[in-house]
Amino acid sequence: QVQLVESGGGLVQAGGSLRLSCAASGIIFSITPMGWYRQAPGKQRELVATISTGGSTNYADSVKGRFTISRDNAKNTVYLRMNSLKPEDTAVYYCWAAGSLARNYWGQGAQVTVSS
Repeated sequence: QVQLVESGGGLVQAGGSLRLSCAASGIIFSITPMGWYRQAPGKQRELVATISTGGSTNYADSVKGRFTISRDNAKNTVYLRMNSLKPEDTAVYYCWAAGSLARNYWGQGAQVTVSS
C-alpha cells in the first residue's frame, strides 16, 4: 500500500520560509518521479515542482527562484524548500508520486498559509 505523508506546513508571514517534507512508503522510491502540487481555495490543483529519479527538476514559473525541490533516496523523502513566500502561495500542498501504468499517488495535503 502506497503512503505519502506530508509534514512541515503552517502559518508564516510574507517573505518567510517553510520546508515541506513527504515521506513515502510502499513504492520503490529511488525509481519513482516525485513532486509537489498545490490547490488554493476555489482554484484547480496546479503543479509546483517535480523531480526525476536522476534529480532533474521542473518548476512552475510562479515559484522559480523561490522554491527548491529535492529528494533523499536513503530516507524515501522528498522536500520542498519555500523561500520568499507570498500570500498567493497560500494553498494546500500535495505530495505526488508517479506510479506504474500512469497511476498517480497523492498525500493527504499540508496547509500552507502566508499572511501579508
